[in-house]
Amino acid sequence: MYTKKANDMLVELKNNNQYREFKDINRIGGEYPLAKSNNSEINVFCSNNYLGMSQNKDVMLAMIDAIIKYGGGAGGSRNIGGSHKYFSLLENALSDWHNKENALIFPTGYSSNDATIQCLLRKFPDMVVFSDSKNHASIINGIRSVKNDKEIFEHNNVNSLEDKLKSYPINRAKVIIFESIYSMDGDVSPIVEIAELAEKYNALTFLDEVHAVGMYGETGAGYSELLDVEDKIDIIQSTMAKGIGVIGGYIVGKHEIIDMIRSFASGFIFTTALPPSIVAGCLASVNHIKNSDRERNLLHERTMYLREKLNQYDIPILPESTTHIVPVVIGDSAKCKQASEELIKNFNIYVQPINYPTVEKGTERFRINVTPNHTEEHIDTLCLAISSVFNKLDISYKHNH
Repeated sequence: MYTKKANDMLVELKNNNQYREFKDINRIGGEYPLAKSNNSEINVFCSNNYLGMSQNKDVMLAMIDAIIKYGGGAGGSRNIGGSHKYFSLLENALSDWHNKENALIFPTGYSSNDATIQCLLRKFPDMVVFSDSKNHASIINGIRSVKNDKEIFEHNNVNSLEDKLKSYPINRAKVIIFESIYSMDGDVSPIVEIAELAEKYNALTFLDEVHAVGMYGETGAGYSELLDVEDKIDIIQSTMAKGIGVIGGYIVGKHEIIDMIRSFASGFIFTTALPPSIVAGCLASVNHIKNSDRERNLLHERTMYLREKLNQYDIPILPESTTHIVPVVIGDSAKCKQASEELIKNFNIYVQPINYPTVEKGTERFRINVTPNHTEEHIDTLCLAISSVFNKLDISYKHNH
């Protein structure tokens, strides 16, 4: 009975081109973004390792040194034997980076959102949560797990947000949860305007900077640093798996707020701590990113070149995208999956298809990420290959050809 029910669900996924399959992408050390898959060398154009920091020599050496000195795992939760010196060093570095009083590290970016939001709302049961309609699943899950009043405002629409804010008394506890850069559209939120509304209506601000940290701001601390509004954001959340290139998540903010999360969030208290090698690698990466704009500048140069080449080929880019995330619109789930297979089979290029329910039906896409390590020649090859696949599969260009 249970097996049949599970199989029926899987068959439906496959029939709708929504079944997720894993590809072994075996990175080649020292040659990022090149990798091996099915014994072929491929070029990866969809990694979240935006700055290539996973293969930075200082990061790798820090991890090797820590694992030799302290072994593999942490051995327990932060409260029971799993804390180590790298945690305090990294938490101090993160709070300093974001100009905040305190920081707290989680095993993943997902858990840092989910656990923090659940804890905050449970400890303030009268708090109303205002959430952008395109927030990440980790945010949505944290909100759904509690019984607080919830308001979903239209994506990046400050008028929609204000209409909902002003329907509650000024002294009612509130939190606005939003992202700086949205991962599937590559668009930027109106951070300054949202911060102003939060001040006007007495609301906390919770900003997810997962796709901005490392890539934006004078020291890479994210979009809030770029716009000089860090002091207007109460809680900044991010990951250490994307721009930083390792694994883990964190929050920064006022000392008391972060300490409350540390003391009450079950998703933090009852999970095993990150190993010393991981935290040491994150620390080395943060220190490098703070003091080097080389990777950031190259990333944005390569992204600009990619956009220019895609436009030359008349390949449709989602118009909302203004960042290093470049969504190429396919508009059909079957063709999106087939196009990805064509690229890897015939051109040794890996771009993952993004289909419903991750994105809306009719907006299926490639989410292309170049890195500082991609060359202009790599990008030329990519764009020519995409154009060839568009022609073969009769995928629509921006203008009819």
